[in-house]
Amino acid sequence: MKARGFTLIEVLVAISVMALMSLMAWRGLDGMLRSQSSLQSRSDEIRSLQAGLAQWQSDLDQLAELPGTPSWDWNGQVLRLTRRTADASLPDSTSSNSLAPASVRVVAWTWRSDPGRPGGGDWQRWQSPPLTQRQDWQSAWSLAEQWGQTANDGTRAGQIQIHPLSGWQLFVHRGGSWTNPLSNAAVTPGRIDNPNTNANARASATTPDGVRLVLSLPPGPAGMGALTLDWVRPTLSGAPS
Repeated sequence: MKARGFTLIEVLVAISVMALMSLMAWRGLDGMLRSQSSLQSRSDEIRSLQAGLAQWQSDLDQLAELPGTPSWDWNGQVLRLTRRTADASLPDSTSSNSLAPASVRVVAWTWRSDPGRPGGGDWQRWQSPPLTQRQDWQSAWSLAEQWGQTANDGTRAGQIQIHPLSGWQLFVHRGGSWTNPLSNAAVTPGRIDNPNTNANARASATTPDGVRLVLSLPPGPAGMGALTLDWVRPTLSGAPS
């Protein structure tokens, strides 16, 4: 009996079917890779935002109330904080030159415009090295304000990009209500050290009982819209532990 092979048409049909199956398999694999990449990007964005919010709360929780040294200052553009380092105990300074038995840091937060970024800007944080001397703190405090106004090579060393933002807002809780940090109403009666100081300056330098942070998230993997986070001073009577 004579053996029968495949005809040319049968071979072409088989090749076409295999090519179609390979194309469908590639599209499925490509879709899976794109989906995985999108999920990874979303996960990374959410983690970076969560880390930034956790750092924000940590900085406020660790505010250092030092004699003659502001722990908080908001000028409408940059928020400056004096915070204890991780190993710092509550300040009990007896020396005019020493800040505290353990070191502190100067920390600054701002939103910086950048047309090349999603939403038109970035939420950024800056911090100084650990400080133990008052003159070093004063230099870092001034440097933080300079960084908030115009970042340069001298101040970018302590800068971290937190997350793309369209903008941000701060509100403080004093006297039983939320208000603008720079308004006269933001000053708590009985907590003004120098009555001759401008009211707005006193308001910006007085540690509030609570802080409301409102972030404007641009469209992106982490979502979009307004994100609000409230912080309550841990030493406030009735504050959650």
